[in-house]
Amino acid sequence: MTIQRWSPSVEVSEVEQRILKRLTRVRKLFGFLRLQRHNIIDEAFEEALAAMYRDTGAGAPPAAPGLLCMVVLLQAYMQTSDAEAVELSVMDRRWQLVLDRLDEEKPAFSQGALQNFRERLIAHDLDRRLLERTVELARATKEFDAKKLPKGLRVGMDSRPLEGAGRVEDTFNLLGHAGRKIAECAADMTGMSFSEVCEQSKADVLLASSVKAGLDVDWSDPEQKAGALETLVVQVRSLVEWVARALSGEALEGPITKYIEALQQVQDQNLEEDDAGIRMRQGVAPDRRVSIEDSEMRHGRKTKNKRFNGYKEHQAADLDNGIVLACTVAPANQPEEQAGATLKSDIERQGLTIKELKIDRGYINSPIVDEIEHAGGDVTCKPWSQRRTRNMELFSKSAFKLDMETQTITCPAGEVEHFEPGSVVEFDPDACGPCPLRSQCTSSASRGRTVSIAEDEERQVRLRILQSTKEGREKLRERTGIEHSQAHTANRKGDRARYVGVRKNVFDLRRTAAVQNLELVQRTPRGAPRAAA
Repeated sequence: MTIQRWSPSVEVSEVEQRILKRLTRVRKLFGFLRLQRHNIIDEAFEEALAAMYRDTGAGAPPAAPGLLCMVVLLQAYMQTSDAEAVELSVMDRRWQLVLDRLDEEKPAFSQGALQNFRERLIAHDLDRRLLERTVELARATKEFDAKKLPKGLRVGMDSRPLEGAGRVEDTFNLLGHAGRKIAECAADMTGMSFSEVCEQSKADVLLASSVKAGLDVDWSDPEQKAGALETLVVQVRSLVEWVARALSGEALEGPITKYIEALQQVQDQNLEEDDAGIRMRQGVAPDRRVSIEDSEMRHGRKTKNKRFNGYKEHQAADLDNGIVLACTVAPANQPEEQAGATLKSDIERQGLTIKELKIDRGYINSPIVDEIEHAGGDVTCKPWSQRRTRNMELFSKSAFKLDMETQTITCPAGEVEHFEPGSVVEFDPDACGPCPLRSQCTSSASRGRTVSIAEDEERQVRLRILQSTKEGREKLRERTGIEHSQAHTANRKGDRARYVGVRKNVFDLRRTAAVQNLELVQRTPRGAPRAAA
């Protein structure tokens, strides 16, 4: 099986020169992609793309993988769908210029071929390699000469909310949504109509325009609402039991299994049942599912007052030149500290080392912080705000002197106690009792003053000292580079996920970051690569 290669011309024809002259004010990246396409998708990368098809034993793609990879970049640049990309390849001369198909009347690829290529790119993790290629291209420019740039980088990391593409629903609608999808799948598999499935399975509430309309109760009445919940649960369970009987064990697979599992997960997370009946569970499950169509979306909180549903995008960029080095996506409820390891690993894959790391406070508990500091690197971020006592008139923690070397804490009156990181220090009640400063220190009648010591107290002390000086505050402000980088990404791709699921949205972020890097190289003075990276 022969996988065709994309071998676009390097020399610029007279027709192409005329088009390039018109690409000097708007959409200039088209011209850059035309001139540098052979460097972006070089022979080694083209070979890796072709191997995606050989490894699976599948037939040769209808278009060269290198060309399809360039289409993926153009899609991210123009934010187009697969169907629109097919049309633009024959209707837009800028697309034709980049794809080396000027005046072609038929598209070089189909919508299905592009989707298949994207799925293979994701499965082989070559979208990460695509981003790495743009980093290599940037470091091959005269401005970003790799010989002049130190291997130890100044890196900024940050995250931003990404609203999920799936519909967020309450428990009633989650149960009803899952039930409808199960009934629809069962109808397709049995040849029956949707209404016949619902009637025979005794799940007629699913036939209404909405599940709440089908239940038709006074939702402000707690008793009626509780009765409606029990009715709905009984009917969707009846549906699942009917499906199990109507379909053999071997036939019970495919999409219907996904929705049956989703229904069970919603019940497990949101309901509790005993002899008194079925009722809503108190509190919110830690990993609560919020959407039937997107199982990986979660409730999240970017700040104390800002909630969202979906994912968090994480980026790491070189603060000296703005190049995005790595990025990832995680469910919204996953702490930033867990994404830090992924970003650091992707950077180190490129043979680069983080010498200075500027981060948001959410990353401070990540293992990478200790790793970088132990390797002699420097990590800076704003310190956590010190909690004040409930009584604002009492001494705050800042009034106590911490000696990290001897691990002792001294109160305003001079009493000294030893501490361990991650513990709570309680001063001797006998010493606190007669203390003249007692009324300013504690409101307890019998106990001594207590002070909480964080696990990373030494680091927090260092960061607070850093923040207290003009030079330190200037150093902390260097992190704004990554914030600007994320703002550019948000401006290009928006605040809502294009795809369902974590992995596809990682792909979307990586290709967007790749385009962002290419635009930065294109804008760089004397930024043309010297040779293929």
